[in-house]
Amino acid sequence: MADVSSTIRAEVRSLAPYNAGLTLEEVRTRYQVDRIAKLGSNENPLGPSPRLRKLFADIGDLARLYPDPQGRALCAEIAGHFGVGTGQVILGNGSEDLIAVVCRSVVRPGDTVATLYPSFPLHEDYATLMGGIVERVTVRDDLEINLDALVAAARRKPRILMFSNPMNPVGSWLSPAGLKTVIEALDDETLLVVDEAYAEYAAGEDYPSAVDLLGETGANWVVLRTFSKAYGLAGLRIGYGIASGADLCSFFDRARTPFNTNAIAQASAIVALADEGHLRLSVEHAIGERERVRETLESSGYRVAPSKCNFLFFDARGNSTAVAEELLKRGVIVKPWKQPGFDAFIRASIGSAEENDHFLAALEAIRAGR
Repeated sequence: MADVSSTIRAEVRSLAPYNAGLTLEEVRTRYQVDRIAKLGSNENPLGPSPRLRKLFADIGDLARLYPDPQGRALCAEIAGHFGVGTGQVILGNGSEDLIAVVCRSVVRPGDTVATLYPSFPLHEDYATLMGGIVERVTVRDDLEINLDALVAAARRKPRILMFSNPMNPVGSWLSPAGLKTVIEALDDETLLVVDEAYAEYAAGEDYPSAVDLLGETGANWVVLRTFSKAYGLAGLRIGYGIASGADLCSFFDRARTPFNTNAIAQASAIVALADEGHLRLSVEHAIGERERVRETLESSGYRVAPSKCNFLFFDARGNSTAVAEELLKRGVIVKPWKQPGFDAFIRASIGSAEENDHFLAALEAIRAGR
């Protein structure tokens, strides 16, 4: 058979496969374990709003008919939630779908896309796929965001400045003053993309949503959010973006597939958005358990990054892939980070109290050589 690689674009060949994590069934089969703590993908251990159980007594037409391609009912709810125009909202098959849409719409071969590092890999991959050149702004030695370096990158006028706040995988975040400083450094030709997948966990006086600061700036921007994390809808793949104007959204619409979010996901997201009590419960659980796990890790001598997310990024004091493999043998799924310079780190999601205890006990057993 002829070598197929020569038919594939160089940009695609250069990408490493995305590490989507292991499923429960994969781990059960491979390691013959019954009890598993799935802490690799930042899912909500409380699951979605209980109201969803009453939603689909009969999904006939939702499954039979094509969904609203614009998702107008959900977009209207999101717009009302944020106080923006309905035309400023765009839906995606998870927010990662919208990262691809933005890059397809904006990045030309040779354009610079600046991002924080270590990064959410798809921020880099979709830029690379379009022929863009990725500029990494590495966190400081204390694992906080290097604000001066980020501002300097903004002043170099990249085509896109794209980063997550709070930061995935580290968990660090920009303060209101810090984000404002970055915004003020933007050039008119730069599109700012702020990925706020974990914003629900971060809310507080020292964390700003970019939507609140960007509205009157005149900049071109997109803020990405998701229902996968705090709302517990990861399996339904539904995310959204809020853009600086309806005109920008209209261009993104041309670069996405016409029915990129399904009807069941749209209907579920409307219900989830309305259940503020369940969201509050999910966030409170994550924050409380996050601090308990952090304190335990630090008391055991692990270096842990500051986090406003539903995960912790810590130095495993060795090859993180090897440590993660030992955890898998004990029924714990985490994500070893593999980007250069950070391959000693593990990102561990905050699960249920029982899952977190399972993880901590397994990690201690590895540390003690048991």
